[in-house]
Amino acid sequence: MKTDKKISVVAPAFNEEAVVGAFVDEVSAVLKNAAPNYEIIIIDDGSTDGTFTALKTIAAKSPQVKAIRFSRNFGHAAAIAAGLERAGGEAIVVMDSDLQDPPAVISDFLERWNGGADVVYGIRTKRKEGIAKRVSYWLFYRIFTRVSALDAVPVDAGDFCLLSRRVADIIVKLPEHNRSLRGLRAWTGFRHEGVRFERASATKYSLRKLLHLAGDTIFSFSAAPLRVATMMGFIVSGTAFLAILIVLYLRLFGAAFPATGFATTLIVILFLGGIQLITIGFLGEYIARIYDEVRKRPLYIVKETINMAEYEITK
Repeated sequence: MKTDKKISVVAPAFNEEAVVGAFVDEVSAVLKNAAPNYEIIIIDDGSTDGTFTALKTIAAKSPQVKAIRFSRNFGHAAAIAAGLERAGGEAIVVMDSDLQDPPAVISDFLERWNGGADVVYGIRTKRKEGIAKRVSYWLFYRIFTRVSALDAVPVDAGDFCLLSRRVADIIVKLPEHNRSLRGLRAWTGFRHEGVRFERASATKYSLRKLLHLAGDTIFSFSAAPLRVATMMGFIVSGTAFLAILIVLYLRLFGAAFPATGFATTLIVILFLGGIQLITIGFLGEYIARIYDEVRKRPLYIVKETINMAEYEITK
């Protein structure tokens, strides 16, 4: 289905010199048939290779290609925010620029959007990662779906999606710094639909970065960790109270107390200390996010742009 409405593609890039040209070619080939009135906004998130130089060459030949270059690496979420802020389309497609997400799926997204959906997200049917990352992804989506208060959080759906203009505008206006697109788009409500697809390649994110991203998403959209800490506190306190009653009973009635000695005392101390450290860690995660918000620093700093108005600091 072809549309005359303007479509924007927002794609963060970090050290993608080798593939950014192929990415633009494949996305352009899809949009020329499905939505000829389009723009491709690529955000260079502080690349250390020749990504931005390649973008200058591409944009000189294709005015539909626009680029933003950050002064340093501000992260994937900040790059998406910068692209959404500058996108002028009636619908905005968010995807990675490394061709992990197949551009051909954009046509399916547009078909669902033309059918009335405000958010169309890609559902990964098969992953290319190793067993450790696949297990981590599987656990994250199911834990987040369970503990989150959001109703429209799909399982196995990443940031690859289409947002209607009104949903994108709402997300852009949100003032928070710790941003997770998959959580924010679910928070907006409206009509959501999923499109199943198979990823072309494995993610470049390390397991450490993926765990950090999972923590940001959960702590930003759920108070469940605090409730878990409170529950552990009640369980430990209740267990300790019962233990006191048992010890008093054994002492009063002269029975031999079976659990005595240094080893037992050490185990109890280590157990209680572990519970306390876990609880303090949960509190620290939330306090750190509060600290990020109250400082009110810009989400990103733009060093230069291509085929769009110059600006230095936004968001």
